[in-house]
Amino acid sequence: MPSIQACLFDLDGVIVDTAQFHYIAWREMAQDLGFDLTREENERLKGISRMESLEIVLSIGGVELSEDEKIHRATVKNTRYLELCMQMTSDDALPGVREFLDELKQNQIPSGLGSASKNAKVILERIDMLHYFDTIVDGTRITKGKPDPQVFLMGASDLKVAPEHCAVFEDAVAGIQSANAAGMFSVGIGEPSVLTEADIVVPGFEGFGLAQLENA
Repeated sequence: MPSIQACLFDLDGVIVDTAQFHYIAWREMAQDLGFDLTREENERLKGISRMESLEIVLSIGGVELSEDEKIHRATVKNTRYLELCMQMTSDDALPGVREFLDELKQNQIPSGLGSASKNAKVILERIDMLHYFDTIVDGTRITKGKPDPQVFLMGASDLKVAPEHCAVFEDAVAGIQSANAAGMFSVGIGEPSVLTEADIVVPGFEGFGLAQLENA
């Protein structure tokens, strides 16, 4: 593995778990449209943009909407999601991630966030972690969603580090594919049986540090 000079992180499922809030908001929208959304179906929405997620939800329910109505529904969903996110505190960061980011800072390895979310800064502020990131590439900046590599290539460019010297931490298949397409070292957070394309897979950041990354 090439030497790691920068680390890039997805937000949801890596830094913080707001998947439950997404599910509640999407499910409420689905029920308002006359159908239900299961947790299994919600898994299909991981790592992709709001409007792409909306299209999947509508296809599950067999519902067709005008473009104006789609925008309205997506906005209502996002407002509800943010209401739920506002309940978060610094305790909601996933176990071990703060310690790993502290270790990166101590070793002068820059960190960037690469997320399809347009709410990334708000969420990082709520959990008091905005200061950890030297750049944030989110849904307000990108024009192509994962698995396209744009989000991580922009992060590497911001940090002035070549892609092959970047490690990406992701919990979604589309995110791992994005990292691999960018030519970066991909670290899956979750289950090896799901994140089969990752270079390495770990269950989380507890007990994980730079030594484990560099020896992978």
